[in-house]
Amino acid sequence: MRNSSRGAVDPFIVMDVMEAARQAEDAGRHIIHMEVGQPGTPAPVLARNALVREMGDNPLGYTVALGLPALRQRIAQLYGDWYDVDLDPARVVVTPGSSGGFILAFTALFDAGDRIALGAPGYPSYRQIMKSLDLVPVEVQTRAEARYQLEPSDLEGLDYQGMMVASPANPTGTMLGRDALGALIGAAQDKGAAFLSDEIYHGIEYDHKAVTALQISDDVCVINSFSKYFSMTGWRVGWLVLPPGNVRQVERLAQNMFICAPHAAQIAALAAMDAPEELEANMAVYRENRRLMIEGLPKAGFDRIAPPDGAFYVYADISHLTEDSRAFARAILDEAGVAVTPGLDFDPERGGGTLRFSYARATADILEGLVRLERFMRAQGHIA
Repeated sequence: MRNSSRGAVDPFIVMDVMEAARQAEDAGRHIIHMEVGQPGTPAPVLARNALVREMGDNPLGYTVALGLPALRQRIAQLYGDWYDVDLDPARVVVTPGSSGGFILAFTALFDAGDRIALGAPGYPSYRQIMKSLDLVPVEVQTRAEARYQLEPSDLEGLDYQGMMVASPANPTGTMLGRDALGALIGAAQDKGAAFLSDEIYHGIEYDHKAVTALQISDDVCVINSFSKYFSMTGWRVGWLVLPPGNVRQVERLAQNMFICAPHAAQIAALAAMDAPEELEANMAVYRENRRLMIEGLPKAGFDRIAPPDGAFYVYADISHLTEDSRAFARAILDEAGVAVTPGLDFDPERGGGTLRFSYARATADILEGLVRLERFMRAQGHIA
C-alpha cells in the first residue's frame, strides 16, 4: 500500500534512544535514564484515588468534546491562582495531551502552505506535526547569548503566518521574561500572525515564576498539559486556551478528530490540581537534581552548559568533543549505561554538537548517572 508524502516525517530520536535503552535493560543491564522528558513519579495519589472512586459509579463514556465542564472551570481557576489572570472557562479546551492540542491548534489556525516561525533548538515534534499537516516550519537559529530563545530581530524580513514559542523551553529549560515574551507577541500581531505559546513546563520553575502569554494578550493560543508538573505523561490529557472566536472552530475539529480527551484521564487531572503538597514534593526533587547536574556535569567534562530556568533539562554544547551527537550518545549508552538525547532531535543544523540531559528521575539515579558519565569521559580521555 502507498505511503503519503505527509507521513514522511523524521523520527523522534529520543524515542529511538528509549527503545535502545529498553533493549539493553531486557539484556540484563542497568540503565540510568537521562534521555526521557517525563517525571519519574506517578500521578498524585489524590488523582489515582479519585479515579478509583469514579470507576465504581461511572461507565466513563464520552465527554463533550471541549472537556468536562468542572475540569475546564478548574483550569481557568489555575490562571487566577498562578498568574492573577481572570480567564473565562469557555475559552479552555481539554485535549488528548499537548500533542492533541498541537494538532487541533495547527489545524484550526493555519491553512496548508502557511509558514510558522519557531526557534532552534526546539521540541522536534512541532516541525514534524506541521509537516504532516502540509504546514511549513520556519526554523530560526537562535543565539546562545539569547539563551536560545527567539528575539524580534531574528524575524526581520521573515515571511510567516504564525509564531511558536516555548517557555520554559525544551531542550534548554530557558524562559522568556515578560518584556521579551511581550515583544515577540507584538511582533507576531503586528504582522497579523497567530501566536502560539507552549507552556507545558509551567509550574517547574526555580528562581522566578514563568510568564504566561495570557498575562500579555488575549489574542494568543496557549498549549499546556498535565504531563510535566502534574506528573501525568501517560494519561494523555492537556488543554488549550483560545480567543473566544476560535473555540467553536477547535470544538468542531475535536468532535471529529478525537471525540474527546480520555474521560478517565480528565477525572484524574481534575483531582491532581488539588494535590499541591505532593506536587511540591516533586519540585523539591527537581531542585536538588538541578543542583547536582549543574555541579556534576562540568566535573564530568560537560562544562559548556547554562543553568536552566525551568523544566528538567540541561542542554550541553559538546561541539569541541564531536559533531556526531547521535554516535556519542550511543557510546555513552553502550559503555556507561546512561541514556541521553542527541541534540539532532532539537536542532538539525547545530545539534550534532549538543546533548540534552534530563534530570526528572529519582535523585539516586542522577547521582549514579553523574558517576558513570565522569567515568566514561575519563576513559575516553576527555578529562584527566
